Amino acid sequence: MHRWTKTPRCAVARKMRNPIQGKRITWAYNNFSGGRLGKGTDKPTTHRAKRALQAREPKLVENTKNTLFIRGRKTSGIVYDIKKPHGKILNRSNDILPFENITPVEEFSRKNDASLFMFASHNKKRPHNLILGRMYDNNILDMIEFGIEHYKGLKEFKTQKVCLGIKPCLLFAGELFEHNHEYQRIKSLLVDMFQREKVQAVRLQGLEHVIMFTAAEDRIYFRSYRIQLKKSGSRIPRIELEEIGPSIDLKVRRTKIASDDLFKLACKQPKELKASILQMALSWMVKKVKNVSKDTFGTQHGQIHIPKQNIDKLQTRKMKGLKKTANEKKEQRKRKADAAGNGIGEGNAIKKVRIG
Repeated sequence: MHRWTKTPRCAVARKMRNPIQGKRITWAYNNFSGGRLGKGTDKPTTHRAKRALQAREPKLVENTKNTLFIRGRKTSGIVYDIKKPHGKILNRSNDILPFENITPVEEFSRKNDASLFMFASHNKKRPHNLILGRMYDNNILDMIEFGIEHYKGLKEFKTQKVCLGIKPCLLFAGELFEHNHEYQRIKSLLVDMFQREKVQAVRLQGLEHVIMFTAAEDRIYFRSYRIQLKKSGSRIPRIELEEIGPSIDLKVRRTKIASDDLFKLACKQPKELKASILQMALSWMVKKVKNVSKDTFGTQHGQIHIPKQNIDKLQTRKMKGLKKTANEKKEQRKRKADAAGNGIGEGNAIKKVRIG
């Protein structure tokens, strides 16, 4: 596994100074290519640069994968229409041939912190060319070259479109996606390219967009549909699909697939993440105890339900200053004796009678 490293400090490097910041300058080398590609400083000079470097460090749960859109020496209008704002677009033309030399693309990916890229080019030998690829540890992992044979843009479909940012449903049809090793990697690459943020659950009304890939011989058919929920007379709605575009027919030209060992290493999960996933799965399997919960620190909290209390019969604290005097006790005994002589008990209510 090759990573970006810095050369050891030597006598020449100590003498090289930046006249503005006064920092030593060293050159960064890539073990994969062995050539000098760029320069950097020993330490970030600002807090903003420090936060940017920390954001690019490996995480237990990685961020959403960014896509880098690169233009070749010459690009056709059809390929340019496929570019969407879900990523960073490099509008400047680049004299790059990824299958001959992938180093410039790896450098762009490292600088822009993008693990996916889409390269568009057009020439007489390979017209309307589109290359999709993904990186692992700033080095190429998989790369697929497609040729666009048929294209219909969004403007050609006079229908209602879905909202921007809708999470799509990805459907794959065809036996090649299941039995062909190369097409299985293509399927995995397309999932990485078109999936959005990972969420725990999606409401039914939020399922509005379907992207379908159909594999047949050496071609992949890309179709986009909008989901319509119709009334069916029951709780389960009737589903209809309406094509909204774009519609693309892709021909597989060249492929560069990673070895099984490298792909297994790229898909390896940390032990801490596996433990958290296992704990989450076990929490769903274990019978939930009611009125018991745990906070973020692991402290267990319980909720107790008690019946309504009668405050009138509550024994309050006996204070010395609130005790009755001897005269008050004597008058109270006299009132009880009079009430008993007249036949009126303590619990009987006194009925008022109107006279006259």
